[in-house]
Amino acid sequence: MISNLILLITVGLLVGIFVISLGGGGGAIYLGVLTALFSLPPATAAATSIVTALPALVLGSWAYYRRGMIDFHLGNRMLVAAIPSIFVGFWLSPWLPEQTYKLVIGLILVALGIQLIYKVYHQPVRKQVASKWGSVAYGILGGLMVGIAGLSGGGPITAGLLLLNVRMANASATSAYVLVGMSVVGAILHLTGGSVDWAAAGGLVAGSLVGALLAPPVILWLTRKSQRTLIIKLVLGIMLILMGIKTTI
Repeated sequence: MISNLILLITVGLLVGIFVISLGGGGGAIYLGVLTALFSLPPATAAATSIVTALPALVLGSWAYYRRGMIDFHLGNRMLVAAIPSIFVGFWLSPWLPEQTYKLVIGLILVALGIQLIYKVYHQPVRKQVASKWGSVAYGILGGLMVGIAGLSGGGPITAGLLLLNVRMANASATSAYVLVGMSVVGAILHLTGGSVDWAAAGGLVAGSLVGALLAPPVILWLTRKSQRTLIIKLVLGIMLILMGIKTTI
């Protein structure tokens, strides 16, 4: 029992520091830990993972906001596209074969990862303005992931912001802000389909809240030099590809 609690707190801390500093919510990691290590049913694991991610995202967003790092104009545009998509994904999920939506989500993550890695080695000569329709498309993708699978949707949102040429630190901050709104809606919907394992959630939340406070200074330090930023983007791209492959299996 104590060893499980220590493991949950440690996972939450690492997710809070590193995943939220990269603009994610950690939903996929929480989901994997809860299903693989604690054998929770899929509906309970989905509800627990998305509820668990929310407090740390709120705290992380507040910390980013205090540093003036959030692009609210772009973030609100993505939210407007994402929230209806969460409802659509949630209503579609019972009718979709599990392997089908896993395959679709996995392919999307792999495609985004490949795009991000490609962009690391093919930097644009001139800075481009973030595309309105591009931000809407990435918002829709993130919303569908939340609605269908109970994930945080951070992969498409963060990768989308980077592909739209938003600076790494601002992309992380804006993504965390967008994920707060998405997670609130996702949590409400998924709570109707599965109960939360509060014992598991408590340990994860405790660790992730501490990590979320440390995330903004971590990402600012990591992105202080352009070479570090390129490495982070490369790592994020590889992570998206691995997550996509894992999702399809």
